[in-house]
Amino acid sequence: MPKSPQGFAEQQRSVAAACHRLAEAGLLIGTAGNVSVRAGEHIAVTATGAVLGRITPEQVTVIGPDGDVVAGHLRPTSEVELHSGIYQRYDAGAVVHTHSPHATALSLVLDELPCVHYQQLVLGGTVRVAPFATFGSPELADQVLSALDGRSAALMANHGAVVHGPTLEQAVDNALLLEWVCGLYLRAANLGVPRVLDEDQQAAVIRAALRRGYGTTHPIDDTTHSIEESR
Repeated sequence: MPKSPQGFAEQQRSVAAACHRLAEAGLLIGTAGNVSVRAGEHIAVTATGAVLGRITPEQVTVIGPDGDVVAGHLRPTSEVELHSGIYQRYDAGAVVHTHSPHATALSLVLDELPCVHYQQLVLGGTVRVAPFATFGSPELADQVLSALDGRSAALMANHGAVVHGPTLEQAVDNALLLEWVCGLYLRAANLGVPRVLDEDQQAAVIRAALRRGYGTTHPIDDTTHSIEESR
């Protein structure tokens, strides 16, 4: 019998809240997709068949290292093997799988999404498309795990997208970023052939981001104040 979910209440609430955010952004539709977060050796993951935009913490199931349910009373998503594999191979903190419109559209026609915008480097650069395999199958998990090598995002041919991150918040942000990049590519491809950032350009962006601390806030120091006051 599953144990009381009390010990995992925070993780169950956070997964439900992440689903609501993703659904509001249009990335999760109906019951399509799944979200999980690591809780030590356990995984809190959405239950199969749950309407993700309205999911409650009680519809988030917690499984142990052996795959047994330890909290909750609903079967976990059919993609639980994929989630478990990502945690084991990439030491992720959270996983998001969506059938988001732009990402899924590109999964129908591309073998790889090239790096067309420097923000894509947050995901590792180019995004591979894992070959099609039946949902919930070991074959699908294997294909996606390979596509994620050195990346935090992958497309799944004729299926959708998957991302991971060190935290649930970062995984959600990665899912939103991937969908934005896919939409950008789709719109650009309607106008012509999208320009791709080459390896030198990508490396230059990475160096600049590290030098400037890109993506984080910075306090204004006394030197900055003095420069501004002297202008």
